[in-house]
Amino acid sequence: MSRIGKLPISLPDSIQVTVAADNVVTVKGPKGTLTTPVDKDIIVKQQDNTIVVERPTEQKRHKAMHGLYRSLINNMVVGVSQGYKEQLELVGVGYKATVQGNVLELSLGYSHNIYLGMPDEVTATAVTEKGKSPVVTLESNDKQLLGQVAAKIRSLRKVEPYKGKGIRFVGEVIRRKAGKTASK
Repeated sequence: MSRIGKLPISLPDSIQVTVAADNVVTVKGPKGTLTTPVDKDIIVKQQDNTIVVERPTEQKRHKAMHGLYRSLINNMVVGVSQGYKEQLELVGVGYKATVQGNVLELSLGYSHNIYLGMPDEVTATAVTEKGKSPVVTLESNDKQLLGQVAAKIRSLRKVEPYKGKGIRFVGEVIRRKAGKTASK
């Protein structure tokens, strides 16, 4: 039995879950509504204040999907009840970030500024304190979309290993290289 898949998902009082006949799970909560299709072989049951995900056989395919869909449904429940948050730090001289409406403007040392339109589900805020690196905070109820947006922003200026300049997650540890002078 899958260690992840067999765990029941407990539902807070403010969350409503509906499973349609075509195996589409919809989760409604104070932070919004999320839906995901579930494979037709996987069984999703709602019992009192819990959701249980079951698989019909011990096939390798069913075992793989058992834990996957349980995690996806759990991420939706957490997302609509608490939400998710990612923080990105811009490390480098002259790196800046500003948010105007739904557009994130980044100055990352290129000859031009970069403008990124945020999806409607993701809210971005940028904080710049004197003496510290700018921090971009992304918030959403959809964990997958939030990760994609954060990865896209991070790919604009990857962290280089010699000086440590670039966009990184807050708290991320970067392995630094010594450079040419270390060989002498």
